Amino acid sequence: MKAFSQIAIPHSDILQGKLTLDVFAADIWQVLSGKAPADYLDRDLFFSKTYTTKGLKNILDVAKRRLEGRGGDSVIQLQTPFGGGKTHALIALYHQARKWGAKVCVFDGTALNPKESKPWEELEKQITGKVSITKGEIAPGKEKLIDLISRNQPVLILIDEILEYATKAAGIRIGASNLAAQTMAFLQELSGAVGTVEKALLVLSLPSSIMEHYDENAEKLYGMLQKITGRTERIYTPVEEDEIEHVIRKRLFQKVDEVAVKKVVDEFISYARTEGLLSQDEVQRYREKFISSYPFKPEVVDVLYKKWGSFPTFQRTRGVLRLLSLVIFDLMDKKMPFIRLGDFDLGNNEIRRELIKHIGSEWDSIIAQDITSSQAGSRFVDENIGNAYRAYKLGTVVARTIFMHSFSGKGEKGAGVREIKLSASQPEFSSSVIDSVINGLREKLFYLADEGLYFSNQPNLNRVLLTREENIAREAIIEEERAYLEKFISKKGGFAVYIWAENHRDIPDTPELKLIILKDRKPEWEFVEKHGETPRIYRNTLIFLAPDLNQRPIFHDYVRKLLALKSVDSDEKLSLTEGQKREIKNKIKNQEQRAYEELRKCYRFVYLPVRNDFKEVDLGFATFGEAFIDKEIYNRLRNEGEILERLSAAVIKEKYLQEKDSLPTKALLESLWKTPGEVRLTSAEGFKEGIKEGVERGIFGLGFIEEGKPVCKFFKQAVWPDLSDGEVILKAELCRLAAGPEMPRGIVVGVEGKEEKEGEKVGEVEKGKEVSKGPIIKKIQLRLEIPRGRLSDVARVVNYINTKFNNCHIEISLRAEGGEISKSEYEDKVKEALHQAAINIKEEDVD
Repeated sequence: MKAFSQIAIPHSDILQGKLTLDVFAADIWQVLSGKAPADYLDRDLFFSKTYTTKGLKNILDVAKRRLEGRGGDSVIQLQTPFGGGKTHALIALYHQARKWGAKVCVFDGTALNPKESKPWEELEKQITGKVSITKGEIAPGKEKLIDLISRNQPVLILIDEILEYATKAAGIRIGASNLAAQTMAFLQELSGAVGTVEKALLVLSLPSSIMEHYDENAEKLYGMLQKITGRTERIYTPVEEDEIEHVIRKRLFQKVDEVAVKKVVDEFISYARTEGLLSQDEVQRYREKFISSYPFKPEVVDVLYKKWGSFPTFQRTRGVLRLLSLVIFDLMDKKMPFIRLGDFDLGNNEIRRELIKHIGSEWDSIIAQDITSSQAGSRFVDENIGNAYRAYKLGTVVARTIFMHSFSGKGEKGAGVREIKLSASQPEFSSSVIDSVINGLREKLFYLADEGLYFSNQPNLNRVLLTREENIAREAIIEEERAYLEKFISKKGGFAVYIWAENHRDIPDTPELKLIILKDRKPEWEFVEKHGETPRIYRNTLIFLAPDLNQRPIFHDYVRKLLALKSVDSDEKLSLTEGQKREIKNKIKNQEQRAYEELRKCYRFVYLPVRNDFKEVDLGFATFGEAFIDKEIYNRLRNEGEILERLSAAVIKEKYLQEKDSLPTKALLESLWKTPGEVRLTSAEGFKEGIKEGVERGIFGLGFIEEGKPVCKFFKQAVWPDLSDGEVILKAELCRLAAGPEMPRGIVVGVEGKEEKEGEKVGEVEKGKEVSKGPIIKKIQLRLEIPRGRLSDVARVVNYINTKFNNCHIEISLRAEGGEISKSEYEDKVKEALHQAAINIKEEDVD
């Protein structure tokens, strides 16, 4: 769509930024004295910028007939709200009457000083050029006035702001009376006089807004004026409500391309219908109004004229014109097809001043806080509503729209979501995004009402919460942080957990795996080397969890907000509505549901001791479904092979027996616990299971040191090592040599062993006791479908079955799809790993 500035061309004064108030402030006295701006002084220029409303045309027609002696009303009263076009109508009468050849007398109560000018003297001076028959402090009487007017007809008498003059005149004593009373008498006499003169017309304006009556005395004078003029007058209204769009366009724009206007309007109407913003019944009326008000959307004029115009201080026509001229000038370089309420730049000082003078100076800071400052909540919504909408600055546009709907001299305030959407939306995006914008503003603004879409000068819950947040002590946040760590430790995650240990002496020197949660730093190597005053022995059992220091302030903000919410929820002194109470409880619930996620965003770095340094493992974001930090770390390290529940026989052989014929079992396990970077076992049992497997499968043997030499005692048979002094594992070759032809199968003993002799089997032996068997199974054949992540569970079952049967044959069919892996990764991390585990690949098909 074309930019509005190419379709509706403003008058030159707007294009040049000549937007002083006097350009729009009509003043009949300034016109008479020749001091008014050219827009009012020059008759042709005046009418070129004046839309002749039905009311104004009627007034001019009545005046022309009367001044030509063709009858009609002799007294006309113009009565409209403040800024409703009264003075503009008087100026139109002034110019036309002079064109018709009539003498014109102007009396402006705001311009004249009662001590210097009397209305009857001013009348004679302007008609005849001198003051003779009316001179004096006393009203001259009806007969003198008839004589004066009839000898100079046709005569048009224009009286503006007579109430202000009378109010001032009440302070001037004249005998037992005052000048105000004489003025009232004069008006009564004048009304009667013009009624008897064929070609004379009196037009006077009276305000309808009570705020223009100044004080109680003025109210009495106003009542007197109504009574005096009411006998002979006819009341006329220059501008009707449905004509204001035409008045605005005529005054502000010199040229409008109506064809282009209809194209823009029809495109928006089609969009609004599709989006459900206008019903079928509303379309035609909205289209007509939009065409009349273009480039302003209809709600711009409606809100200014009906809502803001209801303020006693807001001049409906003059105020609207002044404000809209500022808006047009501000937007001339913008490529927008029409002007919305949301396009009123409240950061523009002149535009803001035009509004704030009617609602109070306290709104300056509120507008800055929520809409215009760099830290304003609406700016935050601009940037965070999504990349596709960022250019439209919808947070600011919607906030401005709500602001403009928030005020009325009648107490009406706010708008519905549909109204906001109709006002703020453009065909370039779906109006549904406005819902998200409004939700964002509710979260971020401090003076947007909690119930309803309007701004208030009272802080909302967001502001109350911010104040509470500012008063939350750092100590309380730290205490809550520790409480969350304790809450999300399962104590069944495979570690002994130590929170915020400050000294290495606080961490026991034992073989069990330990998770040490640090408070605010990467671990120091001293923790690994020392235990109090003595060297630490079991150095490979320490695992550290440290916070992301960049994320820490964000987590503290989360905790601070939650504490503030709970503080407000428990504060019975706050006068919260039921809706606000529900909102607080919902916010608390939503915050608490995110607790683990927020904690884990902060605590995400795991450090594992290796040779003279630490290996860092970044946990990233929290694992879905995980609710305990120690369990999550355990599973992550186990899946990555950093901790093992069981040490396989193949690893024992390849890593520890390659260059040695035998190795003490106890010393090997102790070495694993003591050497940083070695295999980390969750328990000694996993080590024993690996030895048991190796012996049963003939990968190596188990024996003892006898007379200084390793002697193989168990090979290819079930056995349970006890890690006693002198117990060793031996290479398989040594066991085969030692066995010879007469090496007996022997009797298998141990905690989980079984006794087996030729031709017979006996029950299992557990902890040295024989357990009788019930019904027995001699053969198992299973075909398994294994869920992702549960292969380790199958491995444990298979290991158990291995302890029960001499021959356990396992084949695995593996099919992997829906991803990719490089050939080098496949060779190094798949095939090589299988080779290291002594697993043969019988069939291979890769693509």
